[in-house]
Amino acid sequence: MKHSLQETASSPMPQTVPLRRQRDYRLLLSARITSETGGAISLLAVPLTAAALLGASPAEMGALTAAASLPFLMFGLQAGAIADRLSRHRPVMIACEAASALAMATIPFAWGIGVLTVPWLIATAFVVGTATVIFRAASFPHLTVVVPENQRTEALAGMHSVYSLASVCGPGLAGLLVQLFTAPFAILFDAVSFLVSAFLIKGIRAPENHTPPPPRGMWTEIHEGLRAVTGNPALRALCGCGAITNFFAAAYNAVFMIYALTELRLPAGLIGVLFACFGVGGLAGAAAAPRLAGRFGENRVLACATLFFPLNYVIAATAAPEALWATSLLLAVSGLVTGMAILSFAVCFSAVVLRETPAELRGRVNATNTFTVQGVLTLGGLAGGLLGELLGLRPVLWIGAAGVALTIPWIWLSPLGRARAPRGR
Repeated sequence: MKHSLQETASSPMPQTVPLRRQRDYRLLLSARITSETGGAISLLAVPLTAAALLGASPAEMGALTAAASLPFLMFGLQAGAIADRLSRHRPVMIACEAASALAMATIPFAWGIGVLTVPWLIATAFVVGTATVIFRAASFPHLTVVVPENQRTEALAGMHSVYSLASVCGPGLAGLLVQLFTAPFAILFDAVSFLVSAFLIKGIRAPENHTPPPPRGMWTEIHEGLRAVTGNPALRALCGCGAITNFFAAAYNAVFMIYALTELRLPAGLIGVLFACFGVGGLAGAAAAPRLAGRFGENRVLACATLFFPLNYVIAATAAPEALWATSLLLAVSGLVTGMAILSFAVCFSAVVLRETPAELRGRVNATNTFTVQGVLTLGGLAGGLLGELLGLRPVLWIGAAGVALTIPWIWLSPLGRARAPRGR
């Protein structure tokens, strides 16, 4: 897909206007805040529903984790090729949010009439995951229509801060809603958030006047995206690092909820606070990333961030249930630090991808990264659930710590770790 500087300049907002005063960017950011906050509620409420109300086993929890990411493996590459063929991305984004709202609304309905099961949750996660794949494929190039080129790193930081803000607000709100309405009915708020997001996106006015090139065949176009990533050392290093991180993160997440509830004996409300601490750290990381990148370069920030990736895993694996408050404090601090590192990495990840990718390939390069980085969540979730059954819960946390530590040499020995890239945008 080709978004030139001339296309960007056609936006009604001049490039000198701060992002906070640009109406379309505010609408896009508000849509993500609303949707991701609802998603953060479900991030706690769905596994709580499965583990506490439906008695899900570790293997079922692994399958639930995997179901949300399986669509990235099944449809991720195709979604990117389709995104680069679209002349307008917003209608697709709106339709995806509406489909997710309908899917999430079925959970409280099924619980209310007494038919909710773990397979139902797994199927819902798959549907929402499919909509997410398509939405992300369309939204990445759509950002270049809304935001001028010289403000994209700042805009990416704002978008990534949304995930952290949702992590701060969502778990606390989720804990309150679970207490008031039970976990299945708390999920209804996520359905509403998807609808609100769809209406906000509908209000964006930036013209989408892109004329895509004639289709050359789905697999030919997909291969171009794959070749763009594998042939660029920086993009190749980022994609591999993201895959390593997410594989072991999914294994960790597959067992952490059961581990926290049964072995550490943490109350559900306190687990929500720990999720919120990670989000606070992420907000700090997203806010600091543009300044750090401006001073040291994105490459240096990426390399230093990986040093902190294993911290939260190690703290969780060494936690003692006998010292509830000390354990909680250590987990909270490690969550803050790890959240800051991961979000700083994520902002610079996206900035480097935009910097290194030709405009006409952005949808496919983003989809290739998404296919790889998000797709491995399926394998990681299944592996975590299986290892939890075979080895126990705590060993899975240690495996996760060792696994994410591999990102340190991966980035430091790559071109990203050896040299500072030019600051051209």
